[in-house]
Amino acid sequence: MEESGGGGAVIELKAEEEEGPSPEEMDPVFISCLLQPPVSHHDPNYVGIRRVLLHRKGHSLLQRKDWRCNTRSYSAYRNFIRRPRNWESKITQSYLSTPSNSGHWASSQGPQSILFDTESQSSSRDLRGFGLSVGHRSSFSSNDADHQFGLVEPAYSFVGMHCIFDNCKASVTILKFGHMSSDLLAYGATDGSLTVCHVSESPSVIQHLKGHSKAITDFDFSSNNQYIASSSVDKTVLVWEISKGHCIRVIYGTSSQLCIRFHPVNNNLLFVGNANKEINMINFSTGRVTKKVYFDKELTAMDNDHTGQLIFCGDAQGCIYTVSVNSHTGSISRSHKNRSMRSKSPITTVQYRTFSLVARCPVLLVCAQDGNLCFFSVALEIQGYLTLLCSLKLSPRRHSIRASFCPLLSLEKGEFIVAGSEDSNVYFYDLTRPKHACVNKLQGHGSPVIGVAWNHGENLLASSDSEGTVIVWKRAKTR
Repeated sequence: MEESGGGGAVIELKAEEEEGPSPEEMDPVFISCLLQPPVSHHDPNYVGIRRVLLHRKGHSLLQRKDWRCNTRSYSAYRNFIRRPRNWESKITQSYLSTPSNSGHWASSQGPQSILFDTESQSSSRDLRGFGLSVGHRSSFSSNDADHQFGLVEPAYSFVGMHCIFDNCKASVTILKFGHMSSDLLAYGATDGSLTVCHVSESPSVIQHLKGHSKAITDFDFSSNNQYIASSSVDKTVLVWEISKGHCIRVIYGTSSQLCIRFHPVNNNLLFVGNANKEINMINFSTGRVTKKVYFDKELTAMDNDHTGQLIFCGDAQGCIYTVSVNSHTGSISRSHKNRSMRSKSPITTVQYRTFSLVARCPVLLVCAQDGNLCFFSVALEIQGYLTLLCSLKLSPRRHSIRASFCPLLSLEKGEFIVAGSEDSNVYFYDLTRPKHACVNKLQGHGSPVIGVAWNHGENLLASSDSEGTVIVWKRAKTR
């Protein structure tokens, strides 16, 4: 009985094989799906489902070519059903002009774009569904990324210009909002001036801080927004009391002071990177340098983590360093050096964020002057060790153009950043979209956009250009 049962099973299997398609009739797409190697960091069930979906995708794409509804194609219908809420009113708001200002704004998907028969990027290339691990690395590049759009991101639609500051006659190279502030904005220029203003419902300049004789390279607010520390090419660091507009401390150096940060917990400590290839730890009260740490090249950008135990900095040759700080003992030392940047170009932006949904850990954004944008995971348990997750190649820049995270939206979906450009536009990129990273742009500046900064509520975006104009953009309210 067992033998007959076993024989029956064999006969049944042969019958199935005889009824199956011949090798010539097998679908090559299905064969490639079956032969697709498993990926180590994916769940086996996910790999199996993906193979089935890839097999079905070939047939569905063929069916889409012939699909029509009211003379419109499948792509137009899909874009229509994906339209944002109240899309008709949003397209109208985006073209409203503001009092005493005129400009152009990139709209959300409107009636025209929704009905276009255009294919969006393939979801199978979207990194957001992959759950990046620390060891996983992906890279993509697009020399024309500034002009290649995917679907416009509705959450970053703008109603127009909130206000404009055009009192500065020199290039505004750096601007920042105060810590945890939605109203306090400051910007520094190449003529050595530092301007502090309010950007509430009645925008106004509250202080003109003049003390530097040459270009301001960087500045930072203290944690309570009572002081500003600024660095300059004139080899000095100035500390200002904002309420009085007075310079309360002058610290002289021997070379250009290029980047500066307050310690986030102990505001009595300042960290300054300079052209002497060193970071100086300075006592704010006495103005004396207490510790130094040396590097291979001059330091051009800097940021610290929320605890103040780590400093991340970039140099003029595209290297990124991690520095460990012990504010109790006063020690400071180099921990790691990362050479993941593709070229030896000065680093213009180093920005730390405590958490990313894409990386599931702290992350670091690094931007170089040659247009390379890199996104790193940060291993706090290994003294801030950096792992490159992805990179984006933009067009080369003549100016030291900066970039910034878009924190609030990135907590919901994607990994969004904003950056200026040589073509006078402000661009938004999603690092999880390899094929079409650019998701929106703002038009209104008349010269290259150099600096960008979000306020705490992320409803206002400030941008500055090489002619001294600062525009504060107001983001549309979204549900």
